[in-house]
Amino acid sequence: MQLINYINLSTMQRNLLKALIYICINAVICNYAYSQATPAKPLTMVSAGVPVNYDEDKVGTYTLPDVLTLKNGKKVTDKQTWLNQRRQEIVKLFEQYQFGEAPPKPSALNFNVFDKGTSVFNGNVIRKQVTVYLTPDTSAHKMDILMYLPAKATKPVPLVLLLSFAPNSTAAFDYPGVKQGVVWDKNGKKTPAPKTGLGTVTKADVERFTSAGFAVATIYYGDIEPDYKLGYREGIRGYYLKPGQQVPADNEWGAISAWAWGLSRAMDYLETDKQIDSKRVALHGISRLAKTVLWTGAHDTRFKMVLESCAGEGGGALSRRNFGENIAHMTDTSRYYYQFAPNWHKYSNDFNASPVDAHMLVALMAPRYLLMQTGTTDLWSDPHGEFLAAIAAQPVYNLFDLQGPGNAKWPEGGDASLAYNPLGYYMHIGGHGTVPSDWDIYFNYVKKYL
Repeated sequence: MQLINYINLSTMQRNLLKALIYICINAVICNYAYSQATPAKPLTMVSAGVPVNYDEDKVGTYTLPDVLTLKNGKKVTDKQTWLNQRRQEIVKLFEQYQFGEAPPKPSALNFNVFDKGTSVFNGNVIRKQVTVYLTPDTSAHKMDILMYLPAKATKPVPLVLLLSFAPNSTAAFDYPGVKQGVVWDKNGKKTPAPKTGLGTVTKADVERFTSAGFAVATIYYGDIEPDYKLGYREGIRGYYLKPGQQVPADNEWGAISAWAWGLSRAMDYLETDKQIDSKRVALHGISRLAKTVLWTGAHDTRFKMVLESCAGEGGGALSRRNFGENIAHMTDTSRYYYQFAPNWHKYSNDFNASPVDAHMLVALMAPRYLLMQTGTTDLWSDPHGEFLAAIAAQPVYNLFDLQGPGNAKWPEGGDASLAYNPLGYYMHIGGHGTVPSDWDIYFNYVKKYL
């Protein structure tokens, strides 16, 4: 191949070459860093000093709490009793024993739409940006929503809202116009967010949804609360500590509940936005953020759909199964104790004693829509345990004549035969997280139900 003589190029040619190189490098990095699930790696055999089991024959015996039996022992046989009684009982159990109780909607909540609509992506998409102020002090405790809407929409559109590990300024090859914001590291250090355009969702994904009449939005979870052990001191939980209180009480909210609370505040804004159909909003999150969106949808029925990616232990996978990560691993004080109500740690030595389990969390989505997406090699997150949770939640969906996995066999990786049910399950071939092909499944699921 003939080499280009850079010195002899004109200024315009040099700039074009620089732009081409920049685009290529960004595309390669983006594909490598963000468009793939975590690659397979050696299985964790010990975590927090506790052995990890990957043998189905050693998961132990367990009995799941009956989702359709009220506290008084009576059986739930109709959807109204589920909606008005049993559902509320289960929500209270999760608040008390796993995720923790969160405060109500703050009276001081207010919004600033600082980017009211900017044409992007060759005029096909409108970008919109909003700051949600969570407390009276607008200099702290605020989160930004980055939104992309179809440019030609003539009525309110449904929205897919992503809770992201990545700041908004890394979102969709649109960084020059996106507010930079800040990013937190695992040590609690806050720095200006990068402006790389390599984050939550690609430009192609945005345009796929907007061209079909959907809006796409993203929120950086660190805006709500930093993700580290003492993050509550800087996050929204610290604001709500009572005078003299140093740490959240045993039944008070962990970080997951705080992030979920933030998503509900985003919904408070969306209900005021005339461009968005707030009755048709879907949530998406990966890993701990999958646990978050699952708890958000379970707790706040204003969200119509949840797309959870590898929620695993504490999310979609049965806790009573001693397979992969378990309660003891997850709630150890050296690991993710801070993400849950302290009460949940009390069951680390006896999983069966917990008043709640994942099938109950899944059931709380009924009669709304839930897609549980897992990965074949993500044994740490127990993809089979998520499938079994869906099976055990099916009786609640039956009350509404809605299809879930029923009595189907656990599907193989890549088999989408159960993906498009109101209670859907899909396992990609690969590891933890979301792979490019999952977006095809999400898109079709959203088109069908949203």
